[in-house]
Amino acid sequence: MPEEQLFKTVEPQPRSEIAQVLTAAAEQIETGTVTLQDEGGERAVTIPEEPTLEVELERLTDSETGEQRYELEYELSWTE
Repeated sequence: MPEEQLFKTVEPQPRSEIAQVLTAAAEQIETGTVTLQDEGGERAVTIPEEPTLEVELERLTDSETGEQRYELEYELSWTE
């Protein structure tokens, strides 16, 4: 299945700001419509009543430097 990326942002932010973003996202998810914004514009999506929630924590190691980093992901998915 081909993938089409519709929106993406990556920004280092303080934990407190990340918590505010996630709280706002949770409120939008509860209403059923999530609006994503960046400098390029705005994208809205309707969340169905019962999407699938995936929570994933990974430890990744850079093969060249040996440096470790963590990724914590919360992902919603559904079919149309």
